[in-house]
Amino acid sequence: MPSVGLIGLGAMGSGMAQSLRRAGHLVHVFDIRSEVAQSFAALGGQAHASAAALAGNCDVVISVVVNAAQTEALLFGDDSAKGCAAAMKPGSVFVMCSTVDPNWSVAMEARLEALGLLYVDAPISGGAAKAASGQMTMMTAARPAAYALAGPFLDAMAGKVYRLGPSAGAGSKVKIINQLLAGVHIAAAAEAMALGLREGVAPQALYEVITHSAGNSWMFENRMAHVLAADYTPLSAVDIFVKDLGLVLDMARASKFPLPLSSTAHQMFMQASTAGFAKEDDSAVIKIFPGITLPVKA
Repeated sequence: MPSVGLIGLGAMGSGMAQSLRRAGHLVHVFDIRSEVAQSFAALGGQAHASAAALAGNCDVVISVVVNAAQTEALLFGDDSAKGCAAAMKPGSVFVMCSTVDPNWSVAMEARLEALGLLYVDAPISGGAAKAASGQMTMMTAARPAAYALAGPFLDAMAGKVYRLGPSAGAGSKVKIINQLLAGVHIAAAAEAMALGLREGVAPQALYEVITHSAGNSWMFENRMAHVLAADYTPLSAVDIFVKDLGLVLDMARASKFPLPLSSTAHQMFMQASTAGFAKEDDSAVIKIFPGITLPVKA
């Protein structure tokens, strides 16, 4: 059976590794926080001291890091001889799960193919809970040979694995569009809750009514619960949407396509970031609104 490794045991990566283990796979793991990798391995798995060491032992390497820069550093680093790309066996597969510029993903596929490696453009969505339960969504695009090797592992991690094209790019494009909606919905949810607070509506009552009415959205229901609990622990931080909505606007700008709502939402997250909330949960975008009293922890 092909061997699998996962790099990046954050909110999503940890759940994905658990899903692979639950499916019966021996999961090789690496995280820059060695104690996190060791904790996972203690319950069944193999922790490695470096990403390259993991890559040399696996037929399929799954990367769950923050962005394109971290992915490139993982693969090639300052010394390309010590990166994952140099350590991977010819014909093995690199599965890229970050939200990135689709053009970057296309170029990375070509770069790895020149080294005899396969690549899956595979951004993810659904949040930490769905990652842990194996019910997240993967938006993928890859060569048939890459799917043949990596497919069983993708299916073990996700409830929905969409195969969107025979080469990289389509997966990242669909993820960018998903992030457009996610960012705009969070911004709109924060604006609605802020208006309710300004008008003196009881926040819990407002939440109860909206979540049972036509104006509800998944993001309102999920993120405004964080606001009500006054819990801004970052499951997805404000700066994630500074980055992701920036990618949305970059993609649209290249084809001169107007995105007025995305532009406004991006500015809202930028404002929250520069106001000191960059590392807080993305629901902290509500803190940019003046003259409101936010709920406090009980």
